[in-house]
Amino acid sequence: MTEASLATPLRRARGLGPCARRRPEQRSAPPPKAPERTLGRAAAIAAFLAALLAIDTQVTLGGQLILGALTWIALFVAARPLSAHRRAQVAVVICAATVAEVTGSILWGVYTYRLHNLPTFIPPAHGLVFMAGLALSEALRRRAALLVGAAALAAVTWGVLGLAVLPRMDAAGALGVPLLLLFLWRSRARAAYAGVFLVVGALELYGTAIGTWRWAAALPGLGIPDGNPPSGVASGYVWFDVMALLLAPRLLALAARMSAGRPAAAADPA
Repeated sequence: MTEASLATPLRRARGLGPCARRRPEQRSAPPPKAPERTLGRAAAIAAFLAALLAIDTQVTLGGQLILGALTWIALFVAARPLSAHRRAQVAVVICAATVAEVTGSILWGVYTYRLHNLPTFIPPAHGLVFMAGLALSEALRRRAALLVGAAALAAVTWGVLGLAVLPRMDAAGALGVPLLLLFLWRSRARAAYAGVFLVVGALELYGTAIGTWRWAAALPGLGIPDGNPPSGVASGYVWFDVMALLLAPRLLALAARMSAGRPAAAADPA
């Protein structure tokens, strides 16, 4: 027997032969998404939302309906690469945010959209905002502490400015800042909350500046001075995110049980 023929079984025994390379357990896990890709995703969503809000200032109700259809399409396209778990979270955020929009804007009047309605693009836009914040936190995963620190510093600075410097007293907004800081400090999803806060804060400043919506000078019925936008507005998004993180696994489990029960139900005699 030649030396080469003796080496082949030895290589295979040591895991060096061609058969060993085909073993599934030795395949490495898929590499995580590149930070540049996720950061580009966040930037693309933010650019779409900025353009959407700017166009809305120039259209009537009919134009808003078209913008709503386009935003739903953009949402479905952006959500396609996501896992089922993430898509469930997006769905929960949209539902929770829509309830909050109807309550805060239409019923309570804390803020008002330009046409005094709830634009059809707002519910899907909430889903896009959530995805942009998640993408930002994923892009900065290795700098999560820096991201959370930046969000906390921005929230505190904004709250202090609203109480002492800005033209409009922002007592109502300042009440939401401690809640946001609590989640940034204690939650395991603090990086996601920080990313969403930064996206929401930028869009709120932009949207109020161009007149897409405006916040009341004081909370109706309470008289508490409020900013335009209030510094603590992103704390509301914390609740949307918390609900998404808590309810999405339950929704997926419910859907799995319902799907698993269909064949058995179909096999039962009528």
